[in-house]
Amino acid sequence: MARVEYREEPCKIALSPVKGMHFEWSLNPYMGCVHRCTFCYVRAFERRADRPSDDRYGISIRVKPNIAEVLRHELRLPSRRKAHVAIGSATDPYQPAEGRYKLTRACIQILAEARTRFSIITRGPLAVRDADIMAAASTRVPLSISFSVPTLDPEVWQRTEPGTAPPRQRLRALRTLVDAGVHGGVSIAPVLPGLSDRPEQLEEVVKAARDSGAKFLWCGTLRLAPGTREYFLNCLARDWPELLPRYESMYTKASPPRWVAKPIEAAAEALRHRYEITGESNRMAPGDPEPEQLALFGQYSFAAATSNSRFSASPMGAWSETAATLSMTREGYRAPGIATETPGCESTYRSRFGGVSTPALSSSASPRITDVRPDPPSGRITMTPTSCSAASSMTAALVG
Repeated sequence: MARVEYREEPCKIALSPVKGMHFEWSLNPYMGCVHRCTFCYVRAFERRADRPSDDRYGISIRVKPNIAEVLRHELRLPSRRKAHVAIGSATDPYQPAEGRYKLTRACIQILAEARTRFSIITRGPLAVRDADIMAAASTRVPLSISFSVPTLDPEVWQRTEPGTAPPRQRLRALRTLVDAGVHGGVSIAPVLPGLSDRPEQLEEVVKAARDSGAKFLWCGTLRLAPGTREYFLNCLARDWPELLPRYESMYTKASPPRWVAKPIEAAAEALRHRYEITGESNRMAPGDPEPEQLALFGQYSFAAATSNSRFSASPMGAWSETAATLSMTREGYRAPGIATETPGCESTYRSRFGGVSTPALSSSASPRITDVRPDPPSGRITMTPTSCSAASSMTAALVG
C-alpha cells in the first residue's frame, strides 16, 4: 500500500444535511479513509465528485483542523442543535489520524455541551479512548455508538477490509464502552452474498455481539452503486473469481434483489431476538420522560415520536421549513425541532386540545402555539402559532 498523505484543509461547514435517513445531519472530521474497504459505499460518492474511487482512494486523507470551532458556531442554530447528528457517515471518525488530531473527541464534547443528539458508526477500536466523554455525554443527551462487524470470518475480513482492526478487537472495544455506560451496538453491514451470509456466519457475529454487551443490532446487505460496483467486482474477480458471474447477474442495480436481501436480513433479525439483543439504537437521554401515546377520537393516536414531520413556511418568513420530532405527553404537545427566524418570537408555547388548556412548556426553539385541532378523517393535526408576526399553521401526521 502506498504511503498515506494527510492534508490539513480548513472547512467552511461542519454539518451536512441528509435526507431519507434516521438522522438529519452528518458530521465527518476527515474525508477519505485508510480502511480502504472494497465494498465502501463512499467510493460511489467519490466517483460522482470526479475523485478517484479505485486503488487511489484512501491514500490521501483530508483533515479538517477547524471543524470543532465551525461545529460550535453552527449549533447555535436551533434547527441543527435540536436535530440528530451522525458522526462517520462518509468516513470513519476513529481511523488512525484521530489518534493525533482528536477532532472526533472535540466534536463529541461540543455536541454534548449543546445537548445535541448524536450517533457514531465506526470500525475503529480507538473509540475506547473517548469512553470518559461518551459516558458523561450519555447523561445529558441521547447518543449511541455502532461498531461495524460484517463478519468474523478471517479470510473475508482480511480481503474485504484490508486496513481495519480485527473484528474481535472492535467487539472488545464495544464491551469497554458498554461497561462504561455508553449505549453501544453492532451493525452487521454489509453482508456479502455467498461470502458472509451463511447461517452459521451470521449467528457467530450475533452471538459475539451479545457476549460483548451489544444493546442493539442491525443488518444490511451489500449495495453496489456505480463507483463501488466496479472496484468491488475487480477485487472479487481477484479473490473469488467463481463468484463473479453470480454478482454480475445479481447486481444489475445498486440494491440487491429482494430475494437476496430479505432472507439475509430476516435471518439476522431472528438471531437478534434469539440472543435477546432487543434494544434500539435511537433512545432518549437518561432522565427524559418517555412520551405516551394518547387516544384521539378512539382509533387514532398521536405518534409519540414522529420524526421528519414537515411544517409549512409562512408567507412572511416567521417559520422556516424544517424537519422536526413531535411528541405528545400528558403535559401537552412538544415540537423541539421547530426553528423560528422572526426576532422576538416567543420561545414558549401553549396548546389546547378539546377545550382544555395544557400547561406551557419551555423550549428554546419553539414558538407559542394555541389552537390544536385534530382531524381524524384526514389523519392530521393542525397547530396554529399566535405570537409570531405571521399566523401560519403546521400539521403533523396521526397514526392509527
